[in-house]
Amino acid sequence: MSLLENYKKISYEIAEAKARYRKDTDTVRLMAVTKTVPPEIVNEAISYGIDLLGENRVQEFLSKKDSYSPAEVHFIGSLQSNKVKKIMGSVTLIHSIDSFSLADEINRLSKEKKSDVLIELNIGEEDTKSGVRTEDYSALAEYISSLENINLRGIMVIPPPGNSDIYFGRTKDFFEKNKTSASFDTLSMGMSGDYINAVKYGSNILRVGSALFGARI
Repeated sequence: MSLLENYKKISYEIAEAKARYRKDTDTVRLMAVTKTVPPEIVNEAISYGIDLLGENRVQEFLSKKDSYSPAEVHFIGSLQSNKVKKIMGSVTLIHSIDSFSLADEINRLSKEKKSDVLIELNIGEEDTKSGVRTEDYSALAEYISSLENINLRGIMVIPPPGNSDIYFGRTKDFFEKNKTSASFDTLSMGMSGDYINAVKYGSNILRVGSALFGARI
């Protein structure tokens, strides 16, 4: 199918899932994950109505960002402390905070304007994935909340493949249990293979790449 057909299909399925499982007032945003996608194709997606992009790699983002049509950009990939400065001012939310040192660097560089961040939670406790484990979450969350220049907005997860009901359910419960303020309002969960189910379990940012743009080459 074409990019437009993919977008219409995804949008319809999200709307159906939201009508079935969520309140009318809930916000569920479709994020176009743009890793390896040329700017002209990203701009085509923006022309159809997509207004949120997800970038995984700092260098790739820097090489493409000046070619993008107007859209909000979030950084969703693993982020090294020495590369934080390169994306400051160009992204509105960082999804992948997983260490005290990374939080410190973002805080240091956010004196003029506070940065919104999510903690990446390793809900499946997989050794091969980044993110903090559930038992380590509270310490990092409390530390971030003590910093002057960061707003902790919520959680991002990449659960193990399969059994999405189990891991999405655990994440939803964890999110609600750890919600300490009205500004803690963002659950980034669900990708191309499971975004419909993610709506059911409270996600409000769906990170969709291959289902929208096709398989990466």
